[in-house]
Amino acid sequence: MDFPFGFGQKSSLLLIFFFHGIVFSFLSLRKGIVFKTRSATWLGLLLFLAAMYITPYMLGYAGWYGSITTKEILFFVPFMQVLLIGPVVYFYTQSLLNSAFKLSKKDWVHFIPVLLYSIYSLLVFVVDKLILEEYYFYADDRDKDLATWYQIAGLLSMNFYLVLSLRYYSNYKKLLFDTVSYADAILFRWIKNFMLAFLCILILRVLFFILNPDWGQFGSQFWHFIAFSLVFYYISINGYVNAVKSTTLLHAAGNDMNIFKEAAMPRPETNSGLLEADLKQWKERLEALMREKRVFENPRLAVSDVAQALGTNNKMISVVVNTGFQMNFNDFINHHRIEAVKELLHRGEHTTRTLLGIAFDCGFNSKATFNRAFKKSSSMSPKDYISKLP
Repeated sequence: MDFPFGFGQKSSLLLIFFFHGIVFSFLSLRKGIVFKTRSATWLGLLLFLAAMYITPYMLGYAGWYGSITTKEILFFVPFMQVLLIGPVVYFYTQSLLNSAFKLSKKDWVHFIPVLLYSIYSLLVFVVDKLILEEYYFYADDRDKDLATWYQIAGLLSMNFYLVLSLRYYSNYKKLLFDTVSYADAILFRWIKNFMLAFLCILILRVLFFILNPDWGQFGSQFWHFIAFSLVFYYISINGYVNAVKSTTLLHAAGNDMNIFKEAAMPRPETNSGLLEADLKQWKERLEALMREKRVFENPRLAVSDVAQALGTNNKMISVVVNTGFQMNFNDFINHHRIEAVKELLHRGEHTTRTLLGIAFDCGFNSKATFNRAFKKSSSMSPKDYISKLP
């Protein structure tokens, strides 16, 4: 059986991106198996789906819809799983931010639309090929994967799961800044960049639909698929690089970074609302700990460390910091670190030591984090502050 491939300009360009997607999908899946990182596995599946997404157009431009044999392959194989891309993006986000994440029974509900479309595709094949032995569903001679209703449903699905992913990331950041004092080091900015890239794909999809009056014509959608391929090229390279890096950061953070499990634990009601007198007492105890023990100098200080030092639980410390000081834990500790840096600067330490060395001694773990925290606390850069010293 001859399956010719027409190497035209359009088919060849899409072939490059298809091959790239398959390769990086394999590499990501392999990394997921070798390093036992679920995020890499989900990324591999996402890249595979992206490669499959452009397959009908790559093969269509190569002339496969013009051959009876190859046309039936395109008709009856559901290459474009647009209802699966959204859930995979969502679970990739969760697995990247939470190394303990795994699918639960309730998560399988997200795959119901995909299952229903698969049953529909199987029904089409059985009726047209095995029962009637003639086109009934395909009497219009149009690939069902390219049907407008299916593509719109996929677009809505991807938008829905992008919103879920953004909400998950927002909750993660809040929990992170309330749990550890080194949040910037494990904030995973790749997730933010990834979701911006995915949003770009959805926006381009809508724009091409609005600006292209011949959207329903097969040949008029080429630039959309090129744009889609370019964005996924960026996602595949950066996602592959970050696959192990992010998980390593999570494990390096230790038990304190299991913030999702901790967030789900029941809280004692007595900690949720402190009397004003009790709050004042706890604030004084917390300030005394900072002043006398200087625990903020620990670059990996977590809320559990402070709770243990004061003989209480994590929730109590969070309530005191959030309510009493109107800060999250990360900002509260960085505030004390900045005050310690300022004290050393007023002593003239910067004349004999590097500014970064002073920052590290006060508990900071990176120059970027120190500069951001200093500017947030003082409304000026460290250098500007030094220039104004008497």
